[in-house]
Amino acid sequence: MKYRTHLFSLRIGHALRESLKDAPYNANAFTKDLLAGLTVGIIAIPLAMALAIAIGVAPQYGLYTAIIAGFIIPLTGGSRYSISGPTAAFVVILYPIVHQYGLSGLLLASILSGVMLIIMALFRLGRFIQYIPESVTLGFTGGIAVVIAVLQVKDFFGLTINEMPESFVGKVATLTQAIP
Repeated sequence: MKYRTHLFSLRIGHALRESLKDAPYNANAFTKDLLAGLTVGIIAIPLAMALAIAIGVAPQYGLYTAIIAGFIIPLTGGSRYSISGPTAAFVVILYPIVHQYGLSGLLLASILSGVMLIIMALFRLGRFIQYIPESVTLGFTGGIAVVIAVLQVKDFFGLTINEMPESFVGKVATLTQAIP
């Protein structure tokens, strides 16, 4: 398993050390890194703001998250080829948390999920992902896409709905009734 040893590194800044160790860092490499960073930033910043709006918080919270993650992830990441950024999959998870517990609940859930991820990394539980069938992953992704699409119907059609129900079936029923 020599080819997979880089996947199991938990050292802080592993990717940064490995990339600096392999070859001298020169102006050409810096230019490529700068262009890659600008490209990711151009995509990540508006996406983070849009996802913040989608879960029902002000867009600046998404901006704060993207900026903080933009500094933390490269310094703690284990792969120099990984690009990390906001993901729409979490809208489905964060939307009910924000509406039931507010921003303080969102902060607590974020901290607890980070702690759980660190514990899972320490116990090397990431290797068990290979046992999840592809059909489960595709079904999960498709389900998230449907839920996110339903969440956007209200804004797309300009419907006036005061309160959306928490259940998916309730959301669909409310949207159906609100369409003229």
